[in-house]
Amino acid sequence: MDPVEQAVTLFSEGFNCSQAVLAAWARPLGLDRSIALKLAGGLGGGIGRTGGICGALTGAILVLGLRYGTDDPNDKNTKYDLYRKTQNLMEQFKAQAGSIYCRDLLGFDLSTPQGQTASKQPGAFDTCPQSVRTAAEIVQKILNQ
Repeated sequence: MDPVEQAVTLFSEGFNCSQAVLAAWARPLGLDRSIALKLAGGLGGGIGRTGGICGALTGAILVLGLRYGTDDPNDKNTKYDLYRKTQNLMEQFKAQAGSIYCRDLLGFDLSTPQGQTASKQPGAFDTCPQSVRTAAEIVQKILNQ
């Protein structure tokens, strides 16, 4: 199964959007899948269910970091190249999804009591599989460049 479909499948199995995207690329990029799932665990719901930046997008940013990041604090070229790739990812995601924020994509804010009530309604997260797919497709395209 290709990573895009794997990300969508992982989300459908119950992992949050960030976990699904990061875990789909974990093994090919040298990260243990279990560690990837734990690492991205707090990023769902717009980072800790605050409605902030979409978890699918944060998962994709972590994928870019795994592939293009550096562990050398003096490697400014790699650092800035990763920033450019991250900005490109975010711009493409916003253009396709309409927003980078979970609360906008869902239509309710998970950080409020009203949003928490809305999140319990059937279909509350029906937009999430498409957000996962969008982030995964964009990150795959960047990885293939």
